[in-house]
Amino acid sequence: MTEARITVNGKETPISPAAPHTTALDLLRERGLTGTKEGCAEGECGACSVLVARPGVSKPTDWVAVNACLLPAAALDGQEVITSEGLATVGEPGTPATLHPVQKEMAVRGGSQCGYCTPGFICSMASEYYRPNRCAHGNAPDTVDTPDTADPAGSADPEHGPNGFDLHALSGNLCRCTGYRPIRDAAFAVGLPTDDDPLAQRREQSPPAPVATEYARDGRVFLRPSTLAGVLRLLRERPDAVVVAGSTDWGVEVNIRSRRADCVVAVDRLPELRELRVESGYVEIGAALTLTEIERRLDGRVPLLAELFPQFASRLIRNSATLGGNLGTGSPIGDSPPVLLALDASVVLADADGEREVPLSDYFTGYRQSVRRSGELIRAVRVPLPLSPVVAFHKIAKRRFDDISSVAVAFALDIEDEIVRKARIGLGGVAATPIRSLAVEAALEGEPWTAETVEAAARMLEAEGTPMNDHRASARYRSAMLGQSLLKLYAQTTEGVSS
Repeated sequence: MTEARITVNGKETPISPAAPHTTALDLLRERGLTGTKEGCAEGECGACSVLVARPGVSKPTDWVAVNACLLPAAALDGQEVITSEGLATVGEPGTPATLHPVQKEMAVRGGSQCGYCTPGFICSMASEYYRPNRCAHGNAPDTVDTPDTADPAGSADPEHGPNGFDLHALSGNLCRCTGYRPIRDAAFAVGLPTDDDPLAQRREQSPPAPVATEYARDGRVFLRPSTLAGVLRLLRERPDAVVVAGSTDWGVEVNIRSRRADCVVAVDRLPELRELRVESGYVEIGAALTLTEIERRLDGRVPLLAELFPQFASRLIRNSATLGGNLGTGSPIGDSPPVLLALDASVVLADADGEREVPLSDYFTGYRQSVRRSGELIRAVRVPLPLSPVVAFHKIAKRRFDDISSVAVAFALDIEDEIVRKARIGLGGVAATPIRSLAVEAALEGEPWTAETVEAAARMLEAEGTPMNDHRASARYRSAMLGQSLLKLYAQTTEGVSS
């Protein structure tokens, strides 16, 4: 066994004697770093956020904000973590620390009220502060005297400041004192990192290489094999193992339902699961790439996925969550399956004997069940090319962002000469599994893209699935939203109605 250790604020600390299920949040607090807080224990409030050095998209390293309450501490073996305490610069003994620019702006603009959520906001803000090319959305001044008087022309939209700060970076952080305006002001006031900023300089060096981990305590073990072949051999030997990538689902099970596993296997750093390739006939997306990495690497090349990403949970969750995990859990209300169904995607399943490719439309077999066999792992998702030009993702939820969908509908249509040549419609939240609306697809194909065709198809769409009544929505409401989604798509394509 290796001696599992994490570098926290520049100092190494052992994980021992923590149990394998111990979260990074609990480990940090046990080490005296109590700025990291527990608010919800399920990744919805952001009070626990910390920065982790991860492989970058445009630079060798990105400082990525993640929910420490969801990550097993052992999953950070060999990695670098910065907490809110580590952002300030400590001088000589007896001299006060120098606040980090985001800490200073939060202080002078009144962004901290009760203070409980503040460290989490600080870490999420710092992640955005260090995001490469942040100035692409604004004029990137070195300082901003007051966001209220800044030139509006410097922002691409109301959710980006004149300094390019994307407010969605804070979508996973909750302030119970409703102090969002001064927090926004602080976010829009920060300038760019200076040349001598050590965390900015750190981006120019590679992040820590993944380390093989075998951390065992009290009869339970956390494993991180170094190769895909090693993982597949292990899964054959240990069919009871729980596979985790971002741990955004399993972390909730551990915290809220007190689930424990004798064997947890981490696959998030496997190189074989972290490739993104654009081939002549398809786009292949590694199952362990985070949604943020996919979004930034694709950069809009798959428009339907580009519509999905901003509506999938929060930036904090997207910094850890993966397509492999979202499909692996088999939830009927996962946001990615309807989109991938509309894209005619397939999954590449691997085990110790080889690989097979399964159309996603054949993947789900029942509630949280699939054709994936014991010992198999989702290696990648393939999206065939060319892509349909008319696409939309409609997520109906109680909140605009960071919420679980009541209904999710994804459309991908080929319309030529006002005739629907091809239609794919993926649905979530209306059956025991995500489903394709095969009947409505057939009713649209070959027909003119007219109000009469769409209205008839919308009535058919309302009858799809077996929607249920629960605390999120009634069955009747879900059915009505299906039909309305198709009518909305028609309006968007013919009348210029915005999404």
